[in-house]
Amino acid sequence: MMMVKRKKILVVDDEADIVDLLTLRLEGEGFEVISAGDGNAGLDKARREKPDLIILDLMLPKIDGYRVCRLLKFDEKYKNIPIIMFTARGQDEDRKLGEEVGADAYLVKPFDPQLLMKTINRLLGIS
Repeated sequence: MMMVKRKKILVVDDEADIVDLLTLRLEGEGFEVISAGDGNAGLDKARREKPDLIILDLMLPKIDGYRVCRLLKFDEKYKNIPIIMFTARGQDEDRKLGEEVGADAYLVKPFDPQLLMKTINRLLGIS
């Protein structure tokens, strides 16, 4: 029997408790989870690990989430990695900026775990 390769998700957030919460939830769903605590580290890990999906906080130390997203989305090698913007700020202008830099989805904290899983499965093409 062939083992299906576990999908790898990169969580980039500077709040450790959020990272822990997401990690528990995602590992419980069978995903492999890697994380980074700032925009620079997130960008490095995304390039090195080539995750299947990225959950990216907007308000990050060093480089903010918008810039990380833009740098990945405008790079041929990484532009197909789906990115979920993850933020405590749910204003329309934040959402619009997220769309402009190429985010594939936008979730507001505190997040709804069901909606998160639905969004991840949709972006990864898992039915």
